[in-house]
Amino acid sequence: MQVYKTTNGIIIVREGQCYEAKETNWDLFINRDELHALLLEETTGQSSIGGFDWLGQQQILAPVGNQEVWAAGVTYLRSKAARMEESKESGASVFYDKVYDAARPELFFKGVGSRVIGPGGYVRIRKDSTWNVPEPELTLVVTSSSKIVGYAIGNDMSSRDIEGENPLYLPQAKVYDGSAAIGPCVLVPREPVPGSTSIAMQIEREEKDLFTGKTTINRMKRSHTELVNYLFREYSHPLGCYLMTGTCVVPENDFTLQSGDRVTIQIDGIGTLINTVA
Repeated sequence: MQVYKTTNGIIIVREGQCYEAKETNWDLFINRDELHALLLEETTGQSSIGGFDWLGQQQILAPVGNQEVWAAGVTYLRSKAARMEESKESGASVFYDKVYDAARPELFFKGVGSRVIGPGGYVRIRKDSTWNVPEPELTLVVTSSSKIVGYAIGNDMSSRDIEGENPLYLPQAKVYDGSAAIGPCVLVPREPVPGSTSIAMQIEREEKDLFTGKTTINRMKRSHTELVNYLFREYSHPLGCYLMTGTCVVPENDFTLQSGDRVTIQIDGIGTLINTVA
C-alpha cells in the first residue's frame, strides 16, 4: 500500500483504489509501528473515493511532516569511487576508502521536513558551486522507536566540487535551500522491500537525455537496520525520521546540472519522483 500527503488530506492507495485516512495530522499518522495494519484496517470495508485518475487530479505534497531528514554516505562501492575521484586533488580520498570499510557508517543531517521539496517542485544547485549532481536514493521512513515502516524516493542534491575540496565542507555541499526532494508517496509493505528493488534515474536537458542509470539495492554494503541503529545511537527522533540510504547511480565526472534540467527517479513499488532544477 502507498500513502500520499495532499492538500486535501492523507490518501491511502490499496490495489489501485484511494481511501481517505481518518487521521489528518501527518506526524501522528506516520509515526506508528503498526502502520501497515492500520492501513489495512482503514481500507477494509470502506468506500473508495476514486482511482489513479482521481489521485492525478490532486495536489501531491512531499510525504514529510516535522520529521528530520538524514542521509548515509559511501554505502555503495560506486559512491566510494565517486567520492574518491572528486577529492583526490585535496588528498582526502583516503577517508572515503576508510569509511567504506569501517564499522561506523557515514551519517549526516540533510534537512528539516519544512525544507523538503515535493513531486514536481524545484530543486536547486548552489551558486558558488561548479559541479552539481542529483543522487537517487531509497529513503527509509522510521518511527520514533527506530522501526522501519515505509519507503520513499529521495533526491540528495550534492555539490561535488565543494565536498571534494575538503571533507569538512560536507554540510555546505549537502545542506542548502532546495537540496532535498522526497516523494511521491510512502510505500508501506507488509515485509521489507526485496534486494532486487531497482533504482533508476534519468536526466533531461531541453528534452534530450543526458544521463540514464540503474541499480538494485542489494548492491549496498550496509543493511538498512544497521544504518538506522547508528542513527538512533545517542539521538532521539520523537516524531520519527527519514533516512536516505546512499546512491550507486552517479553521472560521469564531466557532467554537472544546469538550470532547467529535469530529474526523474523511479524505484520499484514506490513510483516516480520528478523535479526540475531551478
